[in-house]
Amino acid sequence: MQVFKSLREANLARQILWGGASQGPLYRATELGGEVGEALNVVKKLERERLGLPGSRSSKEELAAELGDVLICVDLLAAEYGIDAEAAARHKFNATSAKMGFPVRVEV
Repeated sequence: MQVFKSLREANLARQILWGGASQGPLYRATELGGEVGEALNVVKKLERERLGLPGSRSSKEELAAELGDVLICVDLLAAEYGIDAEAAARHKFNATSAKMGFPVRVEV
């Protein structure tokens, strides 16, 4: 998909402006973990509201923003290892579908 290619190009260009093309894979993995944690915190708040529990609230828009951060970080970590994130996701999705006998596939 063109979106992933555009994301990779923009990610790498912005990283140069941010102080260098590579901060290293450990930095990227830690960054990804932090962003996933932030997304989970938003989900916790959404669930709190759904269950009628007291406490702070969040919104689907905030979750969308955090999930966007997660995707950006996944791409940056993949870039550290020269992995095409789109191809990896497609391959894994299709392999799981085949393993489970599901006809649904992601096409190029």
